[in-house]
Amino acid sequence: MNNIMKFLTIFPLLFCFTLATAADNAATLYQQHCASCHGKNRLGGQGPALLPQNLHRLKKKQALGVISQGRPATQMQGFGDKLNPQQIQALVDYIYTPLPHMPVWDRATIDASHIIYHKDGSLPDQPKFKADLDNLFVVVELGDHHFTLLDGDNFQPIGRFPTRFAVHGGPKWARGGRYVYFLSRDGWVSKFDVYNLTWVAEIRAGINARNLAVSDDGKVVMVANYLPHTLVALDARDLSPLKIIPAVAGDGTSSRVSAVYTDDPRHSFIAALKDAPELWQISYASPPDPHSQDKPEKSGSGTNNLRFPIQRIPLDRILDDFFLTQDYARVVGSSRSGGTAVYDLDLKRKIAELDLPGMPHLSSAITWQRGDTRVLATPNIRKPEVTVVDMKTWKVIKRIPTRGPGFFMRSHENSPYAWTDVFFGPNRDLMHVIDKQSLEIVKTLKPAPGKTSAHVEFTRDGKYALVSIWDMDGAIVVYDATTLKEVKRIPMKKPSGKYNVHNKLGRSEGTSH
Repeated sequence: MNNIMKFLTIFPLLFCFTLATAADNAATLYQQHCASCHGKNRLGGQGPALLPQNLHRLKKKQALGVISQGRPATQMQGFGDKLNPQQIQALVDYIYTPLPHMPVWDRATIDASHIIYHKDGSLPDQPKFKADLDNLFVVVELGDHHFTLLDGDNFQPIGRFPTRFAVHGGPKWARGGRYVYFLSRDGWVSKFDVYNLTWVAEIRAGINARNLAVSDDGKVVMVANYLPHTLVALDARDLSPLKIIPAVAGDGTSSRVSAVYTDDPRHSFIAALKDAPELWQISYASPPDPHSQDKPEKSGSGTNNLRFPIQRIPLDRILDDFFLTQDYARVVGSSRSGGTAVYDLDLKRKIAELDLPGMPHLSSAITWQRGDTRVLATPNIRKPEVTVVDMKTWKVIKRIPTRGPGFFMRSHENSPYAWTDVFFGPNRDLMHVIDKQSLEIVKTLKPAPGKTSAHVEFTRDGKYALVSIWDMDGAIVVYDATTLKEVKRIPMKKPSGKYNVHNKLGRSEGTSH
């Protein structure tokens, strides 16, 4: 009995010692084999950050394979010949363990990451190629981390260029269409000069980034971060930091940022907090000039209201996803905990509750004129339907059944049709085409049987619709937007989003902004 009692007394200590030893061993393995590329603190370097927040799209079983066998189209080598299965499992468990404290990503760290390839004004002001500059597309190819600059008239690639790992949130064109800004999941912001087909500058604005927005005057880039809890304002010319804005709610809650968008009429950015019921309107009407002799004060000096002042709009729920109406007067937002509402940016309050169960993907919602009213239509991540709402009464007009939950919906003001994918579930290879007046599905396309079809974008005139085949052996499929017949197929490596200059900068009613 005494021996049993001694064992029961010692066992918890042995168990804790074993866990601590395993953690120490995993940390040692990480420093030996991973830190040189992914950073000694797992915050990323040449390779991406290895944190749970950055790995949520990679399952643990997949991570085992990546560490063991490497990752195609990247510099990630396999370690199966150096580490045994237990060691690889220990590494997986380690990188999926949250950091004990919020990592620091301050002004000095951001400044240290800044890379300028070409100084502002040093490159020619004439494009190196002949094309309609308003009908260019940026096509993100996730498969091997490149993007293709596509001529929207003849559908010929102008060039193909490497990007940072895991470009996320949609590249943003700046006014005039010469520059386009990319954001990686790891917070790298990259500026590309379309005229000269070259990268201009890069900077790492965060550790885990959500999306970016560009001011309507083309002067400021704003980055929304999950980690750390910040918004970062950058000078659009060379991406030098203007200000780090801590995402702290009025009650002191530190929060991730759900997303940030540009509100042109207000010369402001609109941002929603992910962990607090607040919407922010951040003015950029008179941004400071970092190149002037009047240097901006450091972030945190208590002068927040002097630069990029914030108007806080209290909400009745946390917004995980939101949409700005075509006139930028209202925000339609949804919460993962349930419920969708409309908030007026002038009245600074809720004006309507919408009957949208499930999880409408509002950042992909579109609007159009139907009869004497404007309607909003949104796919739903959790329900097999597209919901159409009257924007006068905010009542549901129709629920259009689909063959599965969808992710992207697109149209064009010159097209009679709206296109929506069936991104989730067994019918992911389908694409529904909906008549915008009858609200009926007029055709269901299957561009590539067995492969995911997603993200439609139109040419500037709305005559052609481009569909992504979301596969390593994928393609951009070009359709005549009137006859719905295939016109051309352009092979690409897992193409995701496509972004047309005219539609984005002209704020087409059929595309996301």
